[in-house]
Amino acid sequence: MTKTKVQKKTINNILKDHFRKALSIQFSLDGFSFCISNITTNEVQHFSCYLFENRKETPELLLNTITSIVKENKNILAQTFEKITVIHQNNLSSLVPSALFNENELATYLDYNIKILQNDFIAFDDLTQLDIKNVYIPYVNINNYFFQLFGEFEYKHHSTVLIDKLILHTKNNTDKQFFVNVNTSTFDIVVIEQSKLLFYNSFTFVTKEDFIYYILFTAEQLKLNPEEFLLYFLGDVTEISEVYQLTYDYIRNVSFLKIENPLFKNDKELHQHSFYTLLP
Repeated sequence: MTKTKVQKKTINNILKDHFRKALSIQFSLDGFSFCISNITTNEVQHFSCYLFENRKETPELLLNTITSIVKENKNILAQTFEKITVIHQNNLSSLVPSALFNENELATYLDYNIKILQNDFIAFDDLTQLDIKNVYIPYVNINNYFFQLFGEFEYKHHSTVLIDKLILHTKNNTDKQFFVNVNTSTFDIVVIEQSKLLFYNSFTFVTKEDFIYYILFTAEQLKLNPEEFLLYFLGDVTEISEVYQLTYDYIRNVSFLKIENPLFKNDKELHQHSFYTLLP
């Protein structure tokens, strides 16, 4: 079963509007969201997010839920899209410097941290802002479903989008910046200095104590002083979140990533730092 977390800004006669449309879809075992935007202006015309009441344990269960969501939104999703991007959000990925990358050794790059099944399909992305490949396991059954639905589309791992956007966001800043992208049961840490990626990893957490442990451990490994470095939150987190409040107790300089998105300007449920990897 799914429940709508929030739906924001729908054009009533969107089917009659003749603008160049882009569809972005992002999903994980915890949720599903999509937006339709104007390619020319980047303005978001429709946004929907579903937060699952229970985490889906398998890609098959996830597909069943996504199929139901698509049926609920069949009129909106039945339009013609000039560009479609599908973002897989999971922790089944590994970054590899391009100089060391061999397309015939994809499984080797994941073997160390991830249990790979014999029938797993492994893909990779090029990080456009860095000389790095992102090797990962996409949910092939869901890709196949969207191919039947839409035809050709581009798919990426969420960390590819996250890192590329953060590198661009920080290009004029020379300080070390520590970013924490929060999701329901996982979070990403990205550390950047002078447009170079110092660190990336994705963590699973159950308690707020798990959460702060990984942050402090990462900071210690990078020799970052909790009294000095800058930590920016983005994703599914607010000032009243337990993970935010505990982090604030241990890290002196904590704030939210500043993003100007008119979609969320007057909305009290959504925040400027939310859905960073989904929205244009």
